[in-house]
Amino acid sequence: MAAPQTDEISFYRTKAAEFVELHDQVETSLSLLENLESFLSTFQTDLTSVAGQISELQRRSKDIDERLRGRRRIERPLASLIADLTIPPQLATTLLDTNVGEPWIDAVAQLEARLGSIQTRGRVKASKDLGDVAQALGIVAATKLRAFFLALLQPIRSSITTNMQVLQTSVLLKYQTLFGYLDRHHPNVASELLRAYTGAARTYYETGFRRYIRSLATIKGRSGEPFELIGSTSERVEASLKVESLEYGSLDGPAVTMAFLADDKNYKEPVEGLFRAMLIVVMDNATGEYSFIRQFFNRDEPSQKETSTPTPNRTGESVREESVPGSPVDSRRRGSDAESVRAMKQSAAKRKADDAYFDGIWKQVMEPVTQYADGFIKSIVSPSLLDPKPSVVPILTMIRLNEAAYQEVCRRSCGPMETFLVGVRMSLWPLFQSEMSAHVESLKTLADSATGSMFARGNVRDPVVRAAAQRYAIMFSSILALIGDDEEPMLFINLGRLRQELTRLITVQAAKVKDPVQNAIYLSTSYEAILQTLSSGPRPNTHPKAQTETAFWREREEEARRRIASSQG
Repeated sequence: MAAPQTDEISFYRTKAAEFVELHDQVETSLSLLENLESFLSTFQTDLTSVAGQISELQRRSKDIDERLRGRRRIERPLASLIADLTIPPQLATTLLDTNVGEPWIDAVAQLEARLGSIQTRGRVKASKDLGDVAQALGIVAATKLRAFFLALLQPIRSSITTNMQVLQTSVLLKYQTLFGYLDRHHPNVASELLRAYTGAARTYYETGFRRYIRSLATIKGRSGEPFELIGSTSERVEASLKVESLEYGSLDGPAVTMAFLADDKNYKEPVEGLFRAMLIVVMDNATGEYSFIRQFFNRDEPSQKETSTPTPNRTGESVREESVPGSPVDSRRRGSDAESVRAMKQSAAKRKADDAYFDGIWKQVMEPVTQYADGFIKSIVSPSLLDPKPSVVPILTMIRLNEAAYQEVCRRSCGPMETFLVGVRMSLWPLFQSEMSAHVESLKTLADSATGSMFARGNVRDPVVRAAAQRYAIMFSSILALIGDDEEPMLFINLGRLRQELTRLITVQAAKVKDPVQNAIYLSTSYEAILQTLSSGPRPNTHPKAQTETAFWREREEEARRRIASSQG
């Protein structure tokens, strides 16, 4: 037992150094493990702290993201607010340091937009601070605009030779938006400018038309010639129809009479030509002035683009909801219809008010013109003892011209001028009827004279009858040329009365010839003369009334020829 133990002890003794070294290594490892455990514990603590910091950073990052998104959401509205509540230096410089000109059109539009924004955003403190500044800038602009427009009106105040239409269309209308700004924001200044314009324009037109009407009256005074009634005992008669005089019944006829022609003592023009010159000049100036007034003094607000659009479906078409009685859609539709009716009534009321407003301005400006025109027309309708009344054909020429002018004025949408032309029509038609009745009565008197009744001696000569027949044929052709294709029953009723009396006159005059052949020859010759005059008219065969008239006299002429043939046979 001792030997093995001794060997074992020897073995351990020889390994003692290794065991000691191993023990030391184990101790060292344990120490390292303890240090590592301490490090890991510290790392874990630090890691926990870092994790907390990361969580805090993540939370702060989310907060920053939320703030950024919030700022992005308000960025555009805020930018719009800042843009609306600030006045660019360039805008202020333009309005304060420059004279009114084309750059002011955009500048004033910007100023008005900012004034509207300031008023809309009244709760914003900045708008209250800027409001006084913007109002002061607006007052400066209004002061300069007032002086600018008054200066533009100076040419028509100082000289009648100023071209009003050029001033209106090329200058004033270009700056209409500037006057609109004054009308909306400085109504007192706009009213002052309106009064200044109406006063200057009224004086301009009053002076011009007083001179023009006076020139026409001068020409009329030396151009008037007495006319012969159809039943006149005079043997003088026009050789043929004056077609050129009928051209005065159209707006497309000869050029209007110029005022300077009154200085030529040898210049003459028929009354219908002078009437036409007056009416066309009045019409053109009146309608042009009315058009300018409606454009320049327009009180509508600046137009805004519509923002609402129909809801599109997947095909791009507007969604249409079917309404069922009693359903919400049906209720909404009934409400929409009621709103549409109300909107239409409001629009009609506004349109009526606008028309009254524009008509009032027009009357203030053009009242002297219509007064001078009325005076000239009255000198035609009710002339003095020294001036002869116009005959039937000139009167009808003026009536037809007035009708053409009325249609043109309606096309140009000038309500006050339409009323004026209706008044002209009401003054001319009674005169026409009176003169036509005078012709009928004169022819009736002549026929009675030819019969040798107890109140008249039968001493009518053949040339007088021939002259009456030719006057009738010329009048018929003239009236037919003037009325064209229009149906005028009253005219042809009067012409029928004339024809009846003329037929009686010719028959009575022929009855004085006792020889049947000579009697028939006289009738045939008289009817043939009427037919020749009718055939020389502007529309001898195309107008139904002309064909009827020709057939009437042709039938009697052929009957007279048959009597000649039967008497000679």
